[in-house]
Amino acid sequence: MKRPPTDPEAQASRIPRRALVLGLGQMGVAGLLGWRMRQMQVEQAEEFRLLAEENRINMRLIAPGRGLIFDRNGIPLAENAQNYRIVIVREEAGDVDAALDKLRRLIFVDAAEMERARREISRRSSFVPVTITDQRSWEDVAKVAINAPALPGITPDVGLTRNYPLGQDYAHVVGYVGPVSDYDLGRMEDDDPLLQIPKFQIGKTGVEQKYEQSLRGKAGSRQIEVNAAGRVMRELGRDPGVPGTDLQLTVESRLQNFVEARLALGLSASAVVMDVNNGDLLAVGNAPSFDPNKFVRGISVADYGELTGNKYRPLGNKAVQGAYPPGSTFKMMVTLAALEAGLLSPSETIYCGGYQRLGNRRFHCWKRGGHGHVNLEKSLQQSCDVFYYELAQRVGIDRIARTARQFGHGQRFDLPMSAVTAGVMPDRAWIRETYDQSWRVGDSLNASIGQGYVLSSPLQLAVMTARIASGRRVMPRLVRAAGGMEIDIEGGEALEIEPRHLDLVRQGMFAVSNSNRGTAYRSRIDNAGLRMAGKTGTSQVRSTVVDNAEVPWEERDHALFVGYAPYEAPRYAVSVVVEHGGGGSSAAAPVARDLMLFALHGQLPPLDNYPAGERAEVEEMFAGLDLRDDFRPTRIGRSRA
Repeated sequence: MKRPPTDPEAQASRIPRRALVLGLGQMGVAGLLGWRMRQMQVEQAEEFRLLAEENRINMRLIAPGRGLIFDRNGIPLAENAQNYRIVIVREEAGDVDAALDKLRRLIFVDAAEMERARREISRRSSFVPVTITDQRSWEDVAKVAINAPALPGITPDVGLTRNYPLGQDYAHVVGYVGPVSDYDLGRMEDDDPLLQIPKFQIGKTGVEQKYEQSLRGKAGSRQIEVNAAGRVMRELGRDPGVPGTDLQLTVESRLQNFVEARLALGLSASAVVMDVNNGDLLAVGNAPSFDPNKFVRGISVADYGELTGNKYRPLGNKAVQGAYPPGSTFKMMVTLAALEAGLLSPSETIYCGGYQRLGNRRFHCWKRGGHGHVNLEKSLQQSCDVFYYELAQRVGIDRIARTARQFGHGQRFDLPMSAVTAGVMPDRAWIRETYDQSWRVGDSLNASIGQGYVLSSPLQLAVMTARIASGRRVMPRLVRAAGGMEIDIEGGEALEIEPRHLDLVRQGMFAVSNSNRGTAYRSRIDNAGLRMAGKTGTSQVRSTVVDNAEVPWEERDHALFVGYAPYEAPRYAVSVVVEHGGGGSSAAAPVARDLMLFALHGQLPPLDNYPAGERAEVEEMFAGLDLRDDFRPTRIGRSRA
């Protein structure tokens, strides 16, 4: 079938309409493109400019300088030292293995350190810098910097690491920092991005841990420009962040060094020296100690095993964590409870025949033959146990406990040290809640001489002694100032104890150290203006009575002493616990006297503060102490009259 011939006029009329539609379509597309270009270049220009900048500018965190820690005189206890390190950024390195191999050919990196870095790289985000090796020399840093073009993603860096210039002196007080671990991240409710920086250091123990938030500071940042290959071209900007808060502690470094050196002459001991007027802790000593600097970078397995396997427990802060039967140092509490209850008069005597019978059981005095007729002062002076067995039956455990709590027993003090113990100050309610049983009279007799369920720390014993000396509710304080601002002194109000009763106890403690029949007379201070009042204590760690020389060290009695001086105008209180040291008069009292005299003189005390017969021995002992050279006086002389 043939098509009809085409009408030239009709065809000519359709061409302009098609051209018009096509032209309009093209104009629409062009307009849409123009509108979009205007939107991108004008309205969204800032957004796209930022996106472009993100492609060439990287942001990296800067760890702030950790706050410094000083003693009361401004001597640094924890400071920051420069740490040259080599870091890698995985997204910039490309082939990580190849980059690390090139680095090992350039500088020596221990195989274990390299393996640790590989594990860290695989666990962290690709943009997070990971430390390959640190504590490097300037020569190593220079080699890496010069060869930067051949080491993609690897750069030298400088940061700060913690250093403890006084070493083991403050290991238990200041504590130490260490690299943040997965365990730390799991137990901390803290979203600070600083914690994601590999090997970032946080407080692990002591003041470093308790003041972590203040000491850490706030993160800074730096902007770096990189080229298309990811290589750093230049630093565009830097915000250093906010450094951590500096702390000033109450401790005195010369005294602390002496305390640590003096305690180290024994096997395992602790001591606290405290200002009786404001509660400042001047020294908190533990022996043996350890070097906290070993923990900063991550202690070796061998070194850590040596510390944890030591039976003398060098890692434990015995002064605040240790809970010991206070022994006869607790007798002042029983005396005050009886006086306050009106159940004892100063002149009353109680007969000691060497034991007291309770039912079918004998409760023995430490002196088998007994002390005869004993009054209050003599009971403390000679530490008669039978006297206190009698008082315990009169007074009862609840009154004794109420009195003891006024003096700090059974109280956990809020101090920035690890695992501060509350000890145990038992009463009838306590034994029901703890053991679901009734309190027995025999329990009271044991408690009256600081045995049985009663447990106290050297810190609590120092607080007790300071409160006896001052008559006020002195509270222990370790941090003197934070960020330059003085920390308020807490407590200080008068105790709810009759002052004349405190005087009677003080007189008994004076007789302990200054009467020729006192249990600490051999450890007296032979200086009329500095005489010390004190109390010895010996606490059993086994139920059977056996001579200490016949049993292993772990089964020997603990030796204790508490005291304050000068007697007429008290300034300092001291407590000493020598673990398994035997008798308090022989093992703890001499140590306490030395610590007290050093605190009073501010240096090794003149020899004429000691009885004449002991001076040669004391001088020899002082000469053998492992004191810091800058804390040791040039000579030990006589005091000036």
